[in-house]
Amino acid sequence: MSYVKVEIASQPECWRKAAELAGSPGLPQPGERVAVVGCGTSWFMAKAYASLRERAGQGETDAFQASEFPQGRTYDRIVAITRSGTTTEVLDLIKETRNTTVITADGGQPAAAAAEKAIVLDFADEKSVVQTRFATSALALLRGHLGEDIESLAADAEVAIRLPLPVHPALAEQITFLGRGWTIGLAEEAALKCREAAGYWAEAYPAMDYRHGPIAIAAPRRVVWAFGEIPAGLADDVEATGASFVHSRHHGGYAALGSWCGGRAPLDPMADLVVAQRVAVLLATSQGLDPDHPRNLTRSVVLK
Repeated sequence: MSYVKVEIASQPECWRKAAELAGSPGLPQPGERVAVVGCGTSWFMAKAYASLRERAGQGETDAFQASEFPQGRTYDRIVAITRSGTTTEVLDLIKETRNTTVITADGGQPAAAAAEKAIVLDFADEKSVVQTRFATSALALLRGHLGEDIESLAADAEVAIRLPLPVHPALAEQITFLGRGWTIGLAEEAALKCREAAGYWAEAYPAMDYRHGPIAIAAPRRVVWAFGEIPAGLADDVEATGASFVHSRHHGGYAALGSWCGGRAPLDPMADLVVAQRVAVLLATSQGLDPDHPRNLTRSVVLK
């Protein structure tokens, strides 16, 4: 079994451990103006958290790729998410700014030493190059800090790791992931997992913007997978193209919800991301690819 399969399956317990750290010093306080930064997967988690924090009324929250942080702006707190703690762009930003908190998997690496505060999720570190449990555990930590019930999320994730998958490699040649609000970041992360692990054609868009152009590629043998809330009429518009529509509330996605997950309420979108991670691994292994070691990728980007 690949490392990433084990790491995906371990997420419920990792989320519970992350919730225990939700009171850690250095996390944003209500009313603070906050920037959250990362690269790749970590940036997508930053986007999800920024939207959730503003929705919760906790204060203005921006998310940036570390390389694109606007140096002219002032923030009360900068939160940097970096699994390795060695990513060049994140390290450069931490060294150039103040009031920094880093969330990392390795407290012995430079990011933890350079930041004013460090929260170490070493239990969520990974052997696979492809990130799964660290990223979602960082988001679980941040959601827990906002007062959300992480135990219910972990219970949803336990369901997600056992569900039949809604996409079969032999029947789908392309997937577009959609989200609204905080789930846009999850949609972008799901698409990245498919590209990273399997070199698979996957895209991501805000759900409301999808009909403003991207729907042009929808067709038979292609899939549109939505996280969280969906705009009225979107499912019908997608199905009219011949594409399959995947959504936990929709009959065309994970099958009728009652048979899909025992009649329970739809999963939290973060647990839905776990299903997408599993699909990405299946897309890789069905081609004979190693999802732990994708081509052209390394665990950390260290620039010289």
